[in-house]
Amino acid sequence: MFGGMKTPLDRLASTAPAFAPTVLRLGLAAVFLAHAWAKVSLFTLPGTAAFFEQHGFPGWTAYPVFAIELAGAVALALGFQVRATAAILAVVMVGALVPHVHNGWMFTNAGGGWEYVAFLLVALAAQGMLGAGRWTALARAEDQRRPSTTTFRTASGE
Repeated sequence: MFGGMKTPLDRLASTAPAFAPTVLRLGLAAVFLAHAWAKVSLFTLPGTAAFFEQHGFPGWTAYPVFAIELAGAVALALGFQVRATAAILAVVMVGALVPHVHNGWMFTNAGGGWEYVAFLLVALAAQGMLGAGRWTALARAEDQRRPSTTTFRTASGE
């Protein structure tokens, strides 16, 4: 601070905890929307089914995975059942490790390594812990229907 005045960075730092879950949620929504869209428009669902079969999954599972990614993207974007959605998408990402785990760490390796999938798993875990964030009408409506829960405080009392 300069002479008691808050800088823009100080103001951002003081509001970031409120924005962070929402920013993460919208970013994850965009990623899963892109994944679902690619399965339909780029690879096609039959092509995705063939890819799944090449990696030991039944081909038909491409269809529910597509539906889960699409519905998960929409739910994250709207802030609906974010913790449950993050958990379900994490299960899909554990499955996504299968074709990538033997290709090494870097996603730029031939066949794509597992770093990107691992990052998405960590991001989904963080989202699951954080919840929807402050800026979603759906989450607020859900919270109003639920009984109040215990509030946890940090060592500093925040």
